[in-house]
Amino acid sequence: MESTERDRAIVVQKYGGSSLADPAALAKVADAIVRRVEDGSRLVVVVSAMGGATDELLELAQRVSPAPKRRELDMLLSTGERVTMALLSMAIADRGVEAISFTGSQCGIITDDRHTDARIIDVRPVRVEDELRRGRVVIVAGFQGMSYRREITTLGRGGSDTTALALAAALGAQACEIYSDVPGVFSADPRAVREAHLLDRIGYGALETLARHGAKVLHADAVAWARRARIVFTSGAAGSAAAGTQVGAFERRGVVAVTASAQRAFIPGAASLTGLGAAVVHASDQGLLVSTENRGCGSEAIPCATLTAVGDQLAADAEVLSLFVATLPSPQAWWTSDFGVHARLDRGVDLTKLQQAVHRALLGAEATS
Repeated sequence: MESTERDRAIVVQKYGGSSLADPAALAKVADAIVRRVEDGSRLVVVVSAMGGATDELLELAQRVSPAPKRRELDMLLSTGERVTMALLSMAIADRGVEAISFTGSQCGIITDDRHTDARIIDVRPVRVEDELRRGRVVIVAGFQGMSYRREITTLGRGGSDTTALALAAALGAQACEIYSDVPGVFSADPRAVREAHLLDRIGYGALETLARHGAKVLHADAVAWARRARIVFTSGAAGSAAAGTQVGAFERRGVVAVTASAQRAFIPGAASLTGLGAAVVHASDQGLLVSTENRGCGSEAIPCATLTAVGDQLAADAEVLSLFVATLPSPQAWWTSDFGVHARLDRGVDLTKLQQAVHRALLGAEATS
């Protein structure tokens, strides 16, 4: 049995909370998993909390304590994914396929000790490998791990993506499939930009830049894991026959997408930077631009927004730089990176209209992938 199992390809899948919102949705995912096993794959399935569960837990915490300690929040929030993993394992077993569920710590996800926004530092999937050899589907609670101090930690919003890709790298998986309620990666947020189009493929650097500068597509750390391990993965909608977006070492010159964030703060160079190293978005001789998600930035921080055009080698394209700056209303600062050109803006700007304008200027209203 073990030699037969060892010859079958390992596939890591991740299902978002909207795909697991209720028992009926969970049953559909279980059916899809069983079909995939019958087709010959060994599956590791990473799950998020059932749709809305994390927000409900956060609301419950606020009703009990206006300022809960981060350690206790991690203890609370990690239960959402544990509920999902157990229920999905039950559903798969009822369909005649053996399954077993693991928490992040049980499957070897080791993190640093920063609560509510931890980073994975190592993956030791010994128990996962053992169960795969026994022919079982392994269901893993995403979004969580155990610190080197043996504390339960969570990875921040979207952390289940990171769990899936980190496990895929550690297991040498043949494929990793990230499923959510959207069909893939778009050239802009389609809720803000009507002309946004689905991308058939995108490079690691471009997608990581999108994620770090405001796009709610995938967790930026997840893309970084994939880039380091050179894992080609897909992002698509659960239950859809469409191919989704393929992510890999693809290079395509020119602008591929536009994104923005209102959750930024500018910290002048003379201000205290204690504890903000991991949140730095851009450093300059004037100060630091940081993300305000999951952290406070102190009284010295000046709220602001950013807008980013993403693509390969944009700094070498004078026309792109000129159009980008000309479309913006007096940016406080602008700069380039390996996979983008960025601007810092006043907090009060209309980011939706600006994204529309920049997308139209750089990608065109009728652009296709």
